[in-house]
Amino acid sequence: MMLDNDAGSTIFLEDLEIGMKRDLSKLITDEDIEKFAEVSTDRNPVHLDDEYAKETMFQGRIAHGMLTAGLISAVIGEQLPGHGTVYLGQTLKFMAPVRPGDIVYVEVEVAEIDHKKRRVKLFTQAKIGETVVLRGEANVLAPSRKLD
Repeated sequence: MMLDNDAGSTIFLEDLEIGMKRDLSKLITDEDIEKFAEVSTDRNPVHLDDEYAKETMFQGRIAHGMLTAGLISAVIGEQLPGHGTVYLGQTLKFMAPVRPGDIVYVEVEVAEIDHKKRRVKLFTQAKIGETVVLRGEANVLAPSRKLD
């Protein structure tokens, strides 16, 4: 289940403003983790095997960090700036685990805009309740109404 605001849109470079934000929330399911393991080929048992995961520092199964990071990509590609955005880079700091059954809230905020180069820096974070589980910065090439 995804709950989002303004999904499937484009905010052109000319309309972006510092402080503009978009977000989404997603319930992380066992199926999500299994599908991500299949697609990524990351079958680490900490994600898939209850018995194994109980003996780790996490004391239970956790979602792949990049599954959570993928939700940031969803906000950037679908909402802010949205369709036509080109991802140039992303930093990520994983701060806490995400478990099956958690609802992850992802927020992306415009931090800097370089109109001449069409580049935008975005602050990115993911939370479960009040706990920040992932934080970083993305650099993107924003879609523009003007032809190059």
